[in-house]
Amino acid sequence: MDLKTKHYLKSKFQEYYRTAEIHLPARLPEREWGVISFDEMPETVMRRHKAFGSAGEVEDYLTGMAPAHVYYSVAYYTYPNAPTMKEKQWLAADLIFDLDADHIPGAPNSYSDMLEHVKKETLKLYDLLTNDFGFKEEDIGAVFSGGRGYHFHISDPRVLSLESAERREIVDYISGRGLNLDKIFVKKGISGDAGSEKATMNVFPSEDDGGWGERINRHMIAYLRDLAAKEDAEKLFTGFKGIGKKTSKQIVEILRDDTQVDLLKKGNMEALSRVNKDIIQTLAERSVTELSASVDEPVTGDIKRLIRLPGSLHGKSGMCVTSLSIAQLEEFDPLNDAVVFSDKPVKLKVIRPFAVQMKGKDLYVEEGVQELPEYAAIYLMCRGAAEYGP
Repeated sequence: MDLKTKHYLKSKFQEYYRTAEIHLPARLPEREWGVISFDEMPETVMRRHKAFGSAGEVEDYLTGMAPAHVYYSVAYYTYPNAPTMKEKQWLAADLIFDLDADHIPGAPNSYSDMLEHVKKETLKLYDLLTNDFGFKEEDIGAVFSGGRGYHFHISDPRVLSLESAERREIVDYISGRGLNLDKIFVKKGISGDAGSEKATMNVFPSEDDGGWGERINRHMIAYLRDLAAKEDAEKLFTGFKGIGKKTSKQIVEILRDDTQVDLLKKGNMEALSRVNKDIIQTLAERSVTELSASVDEPVTGDIKRLIRLPGSLHGKSGMCVTSLSIAQLEEFDPLNDAVVFSDKPVKLKVIRPFAVQMKGKDLYVEEGVQELPEYAAIYLMCRGAAEYGP
């Protein structure tokens, strides 16, 4: 990034911060702050151990310095601007989740598709946090990172004192890591007549038991019923290991029978006893994969982490780090809604071919002097794909 580009980007960021709506964290004076400046690029140098006593101080700093990236600590400290972590005296920390395309398996290459994929993971995480952990919607602050994903901020008093190991256990649950399916699918003894041999039946948690057992129950039965509803259902089930035509027909009949399905929902697996145990295991593993959420574990486990400031700009995209309600998140289109710069044309020198999808436009530029809308030009400059001016 040449000097002319740095000056241009810094001036545009300053222009934005003069009127920006910044969402400052609670207990502001107890937070440590860190920034990365345009002046030192292409080096990425984090200047941290800063502290601000008021909203006015933050606003003045952002308008004057216009850093490329702005962060604050998830932790609260007695002395947030002390030069060492020990001297800061840790008090507590928000619970943070970071969902980024870099850490989500199967994320598409297309930026727009990638962001949609990450949003789906984010909504899965929201479902886990509300249904399994009991957080309310108002407890969870959703934030678009300005780049490739989303953050959740939770400041519920019950989580503030959690240590790193306890936070990592939450990540293990959310990701389904270490889940022992042998403890979910078990055999249960059934009382018979006096003197008769004790019988057993296959059971697993009902749809009302909560936790992963309930999730697997609902997901697996829904999947099997969807298969059974198809015209070629019997043929589909013969594709499973160990299931012949006769057994396939019986399974389809069971899954189309509401009374039998009600038994399955209550955890009685005897109705599907003809299904190979390996198939049930595979279906359960599939349920865990599809229902779990992929979060960046080091971020959640780090009780001294710095996180992006909502309302600030992301120095690698020029887009806004945007606070969202859950309802807004579902409809949020980052490549339109997080774009803050104008459509006015800007000349720039493209260093390498680059494709960008923003504000409903698919833009592909070749090397050389080009003219692009300001928001796209800033995006390319922030990405290091172009320099300002002809």
